[in-house]
Amino acid sequence: MARIIIRPAQGKWSVRAGGAVLGESSAALELDEEGHAPVIYFPREDLAMAFLEPTERSSHCPHKGDASWFSIVTKSTTIPDAAWSYEAPVDGVSEIAGHVAFYESDMVTVERL
Repeated sequence: MARIIIRPAQGKWSVRAGGAVLGESSAALELDEEGHAPVIYFPREDLAMAFLEPTERSSHCPHKGDASWFSIVTKSTTIPDAAWSYEAPVDGVSEIAGHVAFYESDMVTVERL
């Protein structure tokens, strides 16, 4: 199994897309998976979930479980399959349940404030 470390993300984090602030959190988690860049997972209660529209896409990670995907819908644009969440993660990474992560791009920014 790949080495996965989940820890509280230090400081306050924000996610922005299409000119909109989707959320800010001081309770985000940092997931560090061997061979990948660390990923910030935001608690759903710290996100404007109205901007996130579930899509048909799903994916499977043998180390985390099945992911559900979301498009980000703002007044100006729709960014397809830009966020994901593990609703029922596998044992060992259960902390990320109820959290959402985002693909960073020229349209989506995740940053420490």
